Amino acid sequence: MKKIGIIGLGMLGNAVALHLVDSGYEVTAYNRTKEKSEELKEKGATIAESPKEVAEKSELVIIIVKDADAVKDISFGNNGIVHGNHKNLIVADMSTVDSTESKNISKQFMDSEITKLDIPVMGGPNVAITGDLVLMASGNKESFDNCKAVLDTIANKVFFLGENGVANSIKLAMNLQITMLALALSEGITLVKKSGVDPKIFLEILNSTYFKTGMSEKKAYKMIEGKYDTTFTLSNLKKDITTMTNAAKSLGIELPMISKAEEVYENAIKEGFGDIDYTGIIEYLKKINE
Repeated sequence: MKKIGIIGLGMLGNAVALHLVDSGYEVTAYNRTKEKSEELKEKGATIAESPKEVAEKSELVIIIVKDADAVKDISFGNNGIVHGNHKNLIVADMSTVDSTESKNISKQFMDSEITKLDIPVMGGPNVAITGDLVLMASGNKESFDNCKAVLDTIANKVFFLGENGVANSIKLAMNLQITMLALALSEGITLVKKSGVDPKIFLEILNSTYFKTGMSEKKAYKMIEGKYDTTFTLSNLKKDITTMTNAAKSLGIELPMISKAEEVYENAIKEGFGDIDYTGIIEYLKKINE
C-alpha cells in the first residue's frame, strides 16, 4: 500500500501528510482552504480538487477533520469519498468523534462497500511530523492488517482495540485526562503564585513525585511564563469536551467534572483565548483573578 489520501490539512493533518511524503508514500491531499496545501504541494504531494478525487487516487484515505458533521460531509456529500469508491478502498478516520457517530458513519460506508477504521491519535503536529504519535485503531481486523505498515509509519505505538467505536471512546477518555491536567496545573500555579510563592518551586516538588506528568514536566513551565507553542487550540479542546459531555448524556452517565470544565473553557473562549494552546486556560484564570 503506497497511495495514501489525506483529507483535512489542519496542523495535525498537514504534519501527518508531510511525514508520509518524507517516508516515500504517494500522497494525494484535499483541504477546503487550498492555501493550507501549499507546503505539501511543494514537497511533491498531489493536491486534489475534491474528496472524491482523493478516493479515486488512493488505496487508503485518512480523514482528519473537525467533527462528525465534517466527516459526513466529505464522506457522503457532493463529490464525497463514496463517489470515488473503487475495489479495496479503505477509509481511516483520525477525527475526534464519539463512538455512536463513528458506528453510524461506518455503517454508511459499508452501504457503499467501503471499510472504515477508527484511528484517533494522541500527540500533536510536533510528534506527527516525526511519526511518533500514539494511535488507537478499531474496526475490521483484516483492513487494519492491510494498512498496518502505514499506521506504523504514522505512529510509534499502535493499539488495535476491536470493533468500530472502541478507539473513539478511548480517545475521548484520553482527552478528558488532558483537560483535567491542564486545569489542575493552571489552578495549582495560580494558587501558589497568589500566595507569593514561585510556581517553579511547586513544579519542582510536583515533578519529584509520582503525580508528575509529561505536561507538568514540559508545558507547565511555559504556562508560568505565558509562552505557548500552539499544538492544539483551546477552542479545539472545547469542541472535544462538548463531544465528551454529549457522549456521557447518550450513555446515561454523569461526569460532573468534565461538565464544569466545559463551562470554564466556554468562558475562556468568550474572553478571547480560543486560538491559543489549550494550556492557555491559565490565562483565563489570570484574567478572572486580576
